[in-house]
Amino acid sequence: MPIYAYKCSACGFAKDALQKMSDAPLTVCPACGASAFEKQVTAAGFQLKGSGWYVTDFREGGGKKSEPSTAPASSSGGNSAESSSPAAAPSPAPAPAAPAPAPAAASSD
Repeated sequence: MPIYAYKCSACGFAKDALQKMSDAPLTVCPACGASAFEKQVTAAGFQLKGSGWYVTDFREGGGKKSEPSTAPASSSGGNSAESSSPAAAPSPAPAPAAPAPAPAAASSD
C-alpha cells in the first residue's frame, strides 16, 4: 500500500497516511478539524535491492553487443574508426616478425 502525504492548508499540520489506492482521500484535519486536509504531491522513494538487478543492466554497451554507430564523422577530418571509443575499436594486428636471414650460399672452390 502506498503512503500519501497530507497537509492542512488552514493550520499547517502535516501527516503521512498509509492507504489503499482505492481509499477515498482524507479531507478533515485531525489537528484542527477543518475540511482543508489536502493530499500533497511527493516524489516516490524506492530502492531496488537483491541479487537479480545490477546498475549496469540497462546502460548502453553493458555487456550486450551493440551495432556499429551510424553517426557522421567529426568535422576534424578523421575517419570513424579513429573517432570511436577504444573499447569499441578492434586492436591493431601485431607487427610481423623480422624476416629470417638468408642461408649462406655454398661456394664450390
